[in-house]
Amino acid sequence: MTTAFDPGAAAARATAAILHDTLHGTERGVVVDSPPGAGKSTLVVRAARELAAAGRRLMVVAQTNAQVDDLVLRLAEKDPELRVGRLHSSDGEAFDPALRELPSVTLSAKPGELAGLPVTISTAAKWAYVKDAEPWEHAIVDEAYQMRSDALLAVAGLFERALFVGDPGQLDPFSVVGAEQWAGLSYDPSASAVSTLLAHNPQLPQHRLPVSWRLPATAAPLVSRAFYPYTQFRSGTGPGERRLAYGVPSDGSGPDRVLDEAAESGWGLLELPARRTPRTDPEAVRAVAAVVRRTLDRGAVTSDERSPGPAPLTADRIAVGTAHRDQAAAIRTALAGLGVTGVTVDTANRLQGREYDLTVVLHPLSGRPDATAFHLETGRLCVLASRHRHACVVVARAGIAELLDEHPSTEPVQLGVTVKFPDGWEANHSVLAHLAEHRIAWRP
Repeated sequence: MTTAFDPGAAAARATAAILHDTLHGTERGVVVDSPPGAGKSTLVVRAARELAAAGRRLMVVAQTNAQVDDLVLRLAEKDPELRVGRLHSSDGEAFDPALRELPSVTLSAKPGELAGLPVTISTAAKWAYVKDAEPWEHAIVDEAYQMRSDALLAVAGLFERALFVGDPGQLDPFSVVGAEQWAGLSYDPSASAVSTLLAHNPQLPQHRLPVSWRLPATAAPLVSRAFYPYTQFRSGTGPGERRLAYGVPSDGSGPDRVLDEAAESGWGLLELPARRTPRTDPEAVRAVAAVVRRTLDRGAVTSDERSPGPAPLTADRIAVGTAHRDQAAAIRTALAGLGVTGVTVDTANRLQGREYDLTVVLHPLSGRPDATAFHLETGRLCVLASRHRHACVVVARAGIAELLDEHPSTEPVQLGVTVKFPDGWEANHSVLAHLAEHRIAWRP
């Protein structure tokens, strides 16, 4: 007889193994792969508390000031007695003002003033300026797959052992200069910290979190299959445990029909007629705005394991995702014209790590004449397709599958470079094949 999958038990076993290797292992590093919404931040906070409780002097490395502030706030909420240092730049506005109200948090631009605290948190960029300090016994590197290896090299001398936590399916580290001359070398500075770390230390313990608590049962199988084929994960909820409904019936329009499809299946594709368009395709922009406006007009409500009773789907729980900033700006303007405020509209890069009940995505390849490496990047589509707890609506022009077939990858093959699998071409086809089952054709 097959034993039913228990997501809570599976996650607990994985966490226990990670903490055991972190606290009692003999290797200098431990690597943890986390799919979207698997509780990565919860793991980082718990590991920080347990290391501090064990008397290990700890530094935490995050990639942005927002991530640093979020971790400080989470630690203060979970353990108000734990003394935490927030190392910031000399710019007085470099941290969330809310941190000033926390009695257990010490704010300083000088590492020496925080040296005696159990936990000190800052960005990789700030840690790189810390010199002549006594090494910390332990470090936690958050969002390690978004950290370039040269940034890790700049801080590696500050700690003795480290826990590296990140999502391998998200966007690759960003570099403003070309790095082709280092391609294939084990010390490629543009490679992620984790890939370089494992290239030199293949014996390090590697773990993965097996459950996504964000993605619903309708989304986890697709996201897992399309973007994490070698590290499959499951949803923390089962079929029907999350529900999206509307208080106002459909008016029969394309936006309403795709919203009904998304409520029933978790996915919806609002497909506009095939056409090559400017990047800020006016029709597609208006279609995205109309979907958001109709969601609010129809009084959308959600029910899930957090709130079994219906809860209103408010504007702050809706996000719109795009590939480019000018597309996001155009959609914000269109939403303002429809009287919609409070909805998050941003690029995939800035939506990483964030979570909403409903997402509306302008497909990166919609209306394009070509399929460039930027638009085919696996992590970009993965981020856009994995921010939601209930449903995701994709707005796109017809013809993307044909576009992909006309533009196979032409990137040069470089010796020694690990092939990223699945590549963007394959991931896009996988997602499109699934969305085709939930397609609503609409001519505005």
